Amino acid sequence: MIKRKLCRDYLLEIERLEISVRELEDEITELRVQLQRKVDEANGLAIENASLRHKLEMMERRERVMINFLKKMNVPLVIVDEDEFEDVDISELAQR
Repeated sequence: MIKRKLCRDYLLEIERLEISVRELEDEITELRVQLQRKVDEANGLAIENASLRHKLEMMERRERVMINFLKKMNVPLVIVDEDEFEDVDISELAQR
C-alpha cells in the first residue's frame, strides 16, 4: 500500500515535471523566434543606415563639386552654414 502510494506520488511528480519541461521548451522556442525577428530588424536597420550614410556622402561630394565648379566660373555665391543660421520669423518682418 505504501509502495503504491509512493510510486503514484513519484509518477505524478514526474508527469508534472515533464509538463514543465515541455512548457519551458515552448517558451525557449518562442524566445528564439523573437530573437531572430529582432536580429532581422537590427540587420535591416543597419543596412538602411549604411545606405543613408552613402547617400549623404554622395550628396556632400556633389555639393563640393558644384561649389568648386561655380567658384571656377566666378559665379557669386552666398554659402549659409545651416548650423549657425538663425531662423527668421517672417511675421516680425511683416509688422515692421
